[in-house]
Amino acid sequence: MKLKFGIIGGGNGAFIGDVHRHGAEFDDLAELKAGCFTRNESENRKCGQKWGVSRDRIYPDYLTMAEEESRREDRIDFVTIATPNNTHYAIAKCFLEHGFHVMCDKPLAMSSQEGQELKRLAREKNLQFGVTFTYGYYTIIEQARQMIANGEIGDVKLIMAEYPQDWLAVALAGEDSDQAMWRTDPKISGISGATADIGSHLEYAVYKMTGLKIQKVLARLNKIPETMQIDNDSQIMLEYENGVKGFFWTSQIAIGRECAVLIRIYGDKGSIEWNHDMPSTLRVTKLDEPPQLYTTQRSFLYDSAQAQSRICAGVIEGYYEAFANMYRGYCQTLIARYNGEKPDPRYTYADVKDGVEGLRFVEACVESDRKGNIWVEIDR
Repeated sequence: MKLKFGIIGGGNGAFIGDVHRHGAEFDDLAELKAGCFTRNESENRKCGQKWGVSRDRIYPDYLTMAEEESRREDRIDFVTIATPNNTHYAIAKCFLEHGFHVMCDKPLAMSSQEGQELKRLAREKNLQFGVTFTYGYYTIIEQARQMIANGEIGDVKLIMAEYPQDWLAVALAGEDSDQAMWRTDPKISGISGATADIGSHLEYAVYKMTGLKIQKVLARLNKIPETMQIDNDSQIMLEYENGVKGFFWTSQIAIGRECAVLIRIYGDKGSIEWNHDMPSTLRVTKLDEPPQLYTTQRSFLYDSAQAQSRICAGVIEGYYEAFANMYRGYCQTLIARYNGEKPDPRYTYADVKDGVEGLRFVEACVESDRKGNIWVEIDR
C-alpha cells in the first residue's frame, strides 16, 4: 500500500519543502499528490508541476485544498505542513476538521494552549499527528536510546547539550535574508527565537535518547544585539526526572558554527556522546575503559538501530535519512492502522504530545528569563 499526501508550503525555493517531499517518498510508502506550495500563483504552479502534481490538484490556498480534497474519492491520506510558525495551528486545525491525518513542522503551534487544542482535536477524531523533531531520528540516536534503556551507562546523572549556529549573524550582516526577517519577528516566529527554533530540538532529542522529561528550567535568553525582538542565544539550566541535572546552550550568532549539535549523556557507569559533525558515529565510554566508536549499519548494533540503517557501513547517514526515518515511522504506523495491524515497533515518530511538550519547555524558559532567571516548573 502506498499513501497519498499533500504539502502546504515549502515551495518558491524553500529548503524544507523538498526535504519533506524526499523524506515522505524515501521508502516508497507515500506519494505526493496535491499541494499549495506558495501563495505566489505562478510559483505555486511551477513547483507543483516540477514535483509531478496534477494541475487540478495544485490549490490556491489551504482552505480550498482541504475542502476539495475531502470530496475526492482518491483524497490524500495526510497533509504535511511546511509553512512559517504562525500558520501551523490554523492549517492543522483545518485539515483535522476535514478528517485528514497531519505531519507538521515544529513548532506545533504558537502556544501550548493551541497545541493542546490540536491534541484534543486529533484524539477526538482519531487522527494521526506527527511533528518533525528531526535530530531524534538519526539512525545512531536509536542505538544510544537502546544502550541507555538497557543500562549500559548505568543511571543517567548529567546531561549536557548544545546547538550553536552562525546563520543569523551572517544574515544580519548581509541584511538580505527572508528567513532572518520572519524568524526574528515574534508575530511570525513566536515568543522565542533560538530557544524555540533549535532548543526544542535538543529537548526532544535528549528525551528520545533518555526517556527523561524536564521538570523545571532556569533560563537566560539573550538578544544580541539588544535591538533584536526575540532571543538568538540562550543558556538553560535543567532539572529532569529523578533529580538528573542538565544544561543546554543554543545560539544562532555563534560565528564559525553551522549546525553543531552536541549531546553528551553521563551515567554512573559510562557516557554517550553524539556530535552532529559525525552524525553516523556514537562515542561510548564505559567506566575505566577506553572510548569506543559505534557506527551505523554494523552487526553489533541493536536490532532497531540496524533496521534504521539505510546505506553501507562507512557512508554517512545524515539529514535526509533522519527525515526519512521519521516519515517511515509515521507512514508505516498509518498503513498498519488502515490494515488493522500492529505497527512495527522498530519505527517510530514524534507525535502531537511531543509537540505540546516542546511548546511547554519554551514557555517555561521565556517565563524564567522574564522573571529574572528563576527556576520555573514546566506545567503538565
